[in-house]
Amino acid sequence: MGISTAPGTMTADEIIRLSREHTLFPWSAQGAVDPIAIDRAEGVYLYTPDGQRILDFNSQLMSVNIGHGDRRVIEAIHAQALKLQYVQPGFVTEVRARLGQKLAELLPGDINHVFFTLGGAEANENAVKLARQYTGRHKILARYRGYHGATAGAMTLTGDPRRWANEPGISGVVRFPDTHRWGEKEPRPVEESLQGLADVIMYEGPSTIAAIIIEPVVGTNGILIPPDGYLQGVRELCDRHGILLIADEVMAGFGRTGRWFAVDNWDVVPDIITVAKGLTSSYLPLGAVGVRPEIAAAFEKKVFYGGLTYYAHPVSLAAALATIEVYIEDDLIENARRMGEQMRRHHAALAAKHPSVGATRNIGLFGIIDLVRSHDPWTPLAGYNETSAEMKAVARSLREQGLFTMFHWNAIHTNPPLCITEEQLAEGFAMIDRALDIADQAVVLGS
Repeated sequence: MGISTAPGTMTADEIIRLSREHTLFPWSAQGAVDPIAIDRAEGVYLYTPDGQRILDFNSQLMSVNIGHGDRRVIEAIHAQALKLQYVQPGFVTEVRARLGQKLAELLPGDINHVFFTLGGAEANENAVKLARQYTGRHKILARYRGYHGATAGAMTLTGDPRRWANEPGISGVVRFPDTHRWGEKEPRPVEESLQGLADVIMYEGPSTIAAIIIEPVVGTNGILIPPDGYLQGVRELCDRHGILLIADEVMAGFGRTGRWFAVDNWDVVPDIITVAKGLTSSYLPLGAVGVRPEIAAAFEKKVFYGGLTYYAHPVSLAAALATIEVYIEDDLIENARRMGEQMRRHHAALAAKHPSVGATRNIGLFGIIDLVRSHDPWTPLAGYNETSAEMKAVARSLREQGLFTMFHWNAIHTNPPLCITEEQLAEGFAMIDRALDIADQAVVLGS
């Protein structure tokens, strides 16, 4: 008798009940979760078991970049699964050879070697291992508004409040100032931010610092786009002191910003880059760490102490190769740039209409809307690491209208799949427009 996993045999209520009874939900008090049951997905839309259509305006976790249900990727996964499902990391496969070669072509600058993982957190963990073993130094500098993953080391690198419950973490992580301070509309001047980093390097001792890890564009914590000159300045400080620069492109990579990688917007080449999410468009788990030739060469005779059972999993690699071909065939990187311009117009229209819109930011299809209670003084609609009745009402309105996105304290994320059309983008922003009428009622207008 065959095993069936085909959908359609359970109602939405049954799926939710059993999931709550037998599975744990991340980042949640279990009694407070209110999940949505999903049966299938196609393009930019999700469908519930009872047929409701939901516009995915956040690419799930900023990761389903090519859209849902692309048959080209599904068929590549199927073909590889029929041929070879798994071999241990000491074996090599054609799909491993091809993906390694393809990533060497796409990754910034001269980065030409990759170490495969199963996700972004593992990629960042191994980036730290590589940096420490290569330099012989211990400290890693990271920012408060960065998010780097939920494993022990990656969570220590993370600066946001999710870190608190997981402390103490690994040793040697030191914070330096962000370009954007919480509760302020604009980023700090480049010179001020770079001086803050330079001071930390001086205080900690350059010879003790292995690497600086940075999201070139901060994702979850606000779509924080660095001012021009900032990343170049960080690169220069690293070069001056022999410190490695790790670019965490787990969320921003693979077209999200309108370029293959976010650092490409500023012509900066990191020493190490980490990717995941868009690498397979999340059709299967896969991450990777890319390194420059001199780092790879250092481990020719020296053992790299890092490894994973599922390193270079053939089926995941096949998904990645097919996903990259979809980006190219469908010109999705350029579409992200074009639709990013449309998003900027939608953001501006909402800001002009709704007093609750305090600030908007986007680079490509990496966007956010910050909501405020007051413009002067600048007062977010929810506090740091908090929500509010108004934010909950806005979220409820969007859910009822059939739009899924992510909310972060006082902000609404706008990160749809890169395949979205102008019409679909307008559909999503029309729903946000209606929901913002609720937020406007909370605004205290200046005299």
